[in-house]
Amino acid sequence: MEQNFEAVQAVMRAAPVIPVLTIENVADAVPLASALVAGGLPAIEVTLRTDAALESIKLIAAEVEGAIAGAGTVLNPQQLEKSVEAGSKFLVSPGTSPALLDAAAQSDVSLLPGVATGTEAMTLGERGYRCLKFFPAGPAGGPTYLKSLGAPLPDFLFCPTGGVSASNAKDYLALKNVACVGGSWVCPNDLIKAGDWAGITALAKEASQLTS
Repeated sequence: MEQNFEAVQAVMRAAPVIPVLTIENVADAVPLASALVAGGLPAIEVTLRTDAALESIKLIAAEVEGAIAGAGTVLNPQQLEKSVEAGSKFLVSPGTSPALLDAAAQSDVSLLPGVATGTEAMTLGERGYRCLKFFPAGPAGGPTYLKSLGAPLPDFLFCPTGGVSASNAKDYLALKNVACVGGSWVCPNDLIKAGDWAGITALAKEASQLTS
């Protein structure tokens, strides 16, 4: 199937920021996600960079009320399938491949694929994609570059990720072709290791109120 624009846009519009989590310890998954939801950030991307990722997604999807669990760093059809089985409601990739796109076309869970150029966006547009991840946002050119894509490619909506922080998020959110940003600053490792869930909720609340 083509990308479900309405479903993906709903995830992107749920809050200004999609937290990007790299979870090392499964025991952290539920309290971490609960803290983010309490702070007003319901859409949560768990990257498939650790052995704890899939089980963490499963627990968040099953146990955290209000959470929209998603899988990030989805690189191949096998990871896509396992992420959907774990309960992911959205999928995020840093780039695309024909095999990944073919697998996504057979899935009921939509993919938010990563692009860094206009050519990549146009290619995905031919496959029915309108919502895209702009990655790596900072190294690829930042807000200025992404703004320049808006005029010739007005039909695309982006979620910049990679180098996005509390200090520059507003620059991205001010753009008409940006629905939200992705970032890990709302869940720093030191707070996770300390189990400072209140601290993470406070950061999430600040992020949930970001505007242009």
